[in-house]
Amino acid sequence: MKKSAIIYCENQFGSMDGKTANGLIRDPGNYVITAVIDSTKHGQDAGSYLDNKFNGIPICKDLEEAVLYSTETPDDFILGIAPADAFLKMAERKVIIQAMEAGMNIINPLQEFLTDDDEMMSYARQYGVTIHDIRKPKPKKEWTLFTGEILNITTPIITVLGTDGACGKRTTAKVLEKGLIDRGYKTAFIATGQTGLIQGASYGFAMDAFPLQYLIGELEREILRANNTEQPDIIIVEGQGALSHPAYASSCAILKGARPHAVILQHPPKRKVLGDFPFVQMPDVKDEISLIEHYGNTKVIAITLNHENMTDEEIIATINEYEKTYRLPVTDVLKTGSEKVIESIIDFFPSLKKAVVS
Repeated sequence: MKKSAIIYCENQFGSMDGKTANGLIRDPGNYVITAVIDSTKHGQDAGSYLDNKFNGIPICKDLEEAVLYSTETPDDFILGIAPADAFLKMAERKVIIQAMEAGMNIINPLQEFLTDDDEMMSYARQYGVTIHDIRKPKPKKEWTLFTGEILNITTPIITVLGTDGACGKRTTAKVLEKGLIDRGYKTAFIATGQTGLIQGASYGFAMDAFPLQYLIGELEREILRANNTEQPDIIIVEGQGALSHPAYASSCAILKGARPHAVILQHPPKRKVLGDFPFVQMPDVKDEISLIEHYGNTKVIAITLNHENMTDEEIIATINEYEKTYRLPVTDVLKTGSEKVIESIIDFFPSLKKAVVS
């Protein structure tokens, strides 16, 4: 049975730093979302604001209103923000305490662990609720290094990498997963960030919470576990950051730990500079493809677009331009569908062509 939740995303819903909330509105996974808190978009419908698709989830001005819009007090209060500094401000601490007082468990995706916060844990005990730090890693004694076992996997492995952080890699990966399932294929999705884990992914971990030395081995282990348990036709690994990004290393670990046979590249054409690092220009798509293919000994087989700040006409024009320039299938999975990319995946892997699809 799905749990209910309110998402807190003050002043960030629909933006880069609201990516956790954005992702849960598009695909709530194991949740029923009853409301979003963002006073700057108060009174609007969350689906309509995000994608021009009405979904009946109200954007509320505060916690009190969000609870009133819910049929009953939701099970969980989810922090839907993902600020670059990853730490709570005083106003955010206050609303978390209010949520606990109202009887809601706290789902915290930040790198500031509330279970290590004496004040927060005192309130949790007082109000009889729990706090779940999504990014908090398991005990160090359980960490593993790379074993090389993944080199023996014959199941197709793909990942969606990007040219920047917060550009839609997980969204595209989930849309592709659904499209492959609709075709009759059995998939295994590996989450590498907080949103996928909150959605209820059975496999994965928050990569940016682990020391670099262990990222590769931990990802390899999750893929091996998924492959052995699910016996899937294809494994889809969520991407993180960008291989060329000067501040993030997760893409390096994904290429080393997942050993993807193919890569989908996600790109926001209208971005001129990196999202959280405006002093760095966006990489060239051709350069990113070359870097990925050389570093990962893999093949980029399609490009998917993030349509932020783009009109529908610009999306179509960019798709046509990129297909001519890069000689790859190009689409925006939220605007123009995923069929072209799914076809490219099936065409690339002989085992998928041979699979018995019901």
